[in-house]
Amino acid sequence: MMSAASTGFAEAAKLKATGKVNIVLVHGFWADGSSWDRVIPILLNAGHRVSAAQLCYNTFEEDVGIATRLVDAQDGPTVLAGHSYGGAVITGAGSRSTNAKAVVFVASWAPDQNEGLGEVSSHYPDPGVGKAIRPDSTGHLWVAQDLFRGAFCADVDPVRASIMAAVQRPANGALPATKFTEIPAWKKLPSWYAVSENDKTVHPDAQRELAKRMKATTTLLASSHASLVSHPDQVAAVILNACAYVS
Repeated sequence: MMSAASTGFAEAAKLKATGKVNIVLVHGFWADGSSWDRVIPILLNAGHRVSAAQLCYNTFEEDVGIATRLVDAQDGPTVLAGHSYGGAVITGAGSRSTNAKAVVFVASWAPDQNEGLGEVSSHYPDPGVGKAIRPDSTGHLWVAQDLFRGAFCADVDPVRASIMAAVQRPANGALPATKFTEIPAWKKLPSWYAVSENDKTVHPDAQRELAKRMKATTTLLASSHASLVSHPDQVAAVILNACAYVS
């Protein structure tokens, strides 16, 4: 198990793969592909090709299809990285696409076959986000803007956090209970997991349980749920470790 203290941009910069690897990034709830904007330049600087999916949050099958098509469109070996709900999406897309060679989970769900997407997380007490969620009349879930930073990204600067709250995309409230019916990618492919130890959205102990059962190479980050925004160097280092393994 690694700690964030042993990583960072300087170390990430050393992880230049012998050949270019394709990287597909998948965002989670209340965000879009631009949530990876601090990680992407580091990955590009390391010499890799990077694409970020744009999910719809309507149905899980639709979102897995979006990610799978993006992975299938890559030219050769591909590392998938998923944040939050995006971890469930790469669990499906990584299993379906022959281009997928490794999966990286960032404070995310990672369901097993015949398990609800958020089932493991639901076994733990609400770490804080539940009090901030506001369902609308269509059953889509929002996070109250005045509570967004504390529940989702407490270690992100207030201005950036306010922007994230303002542009959040609501998720279908039925998604967490959706059953995952395939063989998960983490049973087929080498896996990495970056645990956010100060997470108020996905309980840190749930993350540890998920990482342990998939036998992932695990990194602990002193981070909120939005580690890809607040700790981009360390998150990039985990992805680059997966790239070095694949290349």
